[in-house]
Amino acid sequence: MKDSIDLIARVFLAFIFFFEAYDSITHFKATKETMTNYGITWNQDILLSLCLFLLILGGVLVLIGYRSSLGAIMLLIYFIPVTFILHSWWNDPGDIKRMQSILFMKNLAIMGGLLMVVVNGSGKYSVKRLFATTKVP
Repeated sequence: MKDSIDLIARVFLAFIFFFEAYDSITHFKATKETMTNYGITWNQDILLSLCLFLLILGGVLVLIGYRSSLGAIMLLIYFIPVTFILHSWWNDPGDIKRMQSILFMKNLAIMGGLLMVVVNGSGKYSVKRLFATTKVP
């Protein structure tokens, strides 16, 4: 049962980041405008490409369970600064403070899930275990 839930949790975690990568790619110009609104003007194309790399590769590693701890760390490298920059509810006016605080707490919960992947690894249902248990003639 634990291994099945590990797999389901990894799938849910990975798809959050895949969707974020997809959204950033399809709305590339709007994402750059949002970066400008938050004061991130230095090499936006490089930063956005690096973010997409971390999102996609980290998501794939977590999803398939091969080097899932590395993938979770890559996603944390992306997610921690993004959370504190985009959802800084302590700086927001009262009308959006509540929503931003909820989004901030949601991101903290996702970070907690990623930390659990870092500590516990991928579990039984993973490509890593498949490689380890496959006998080559």
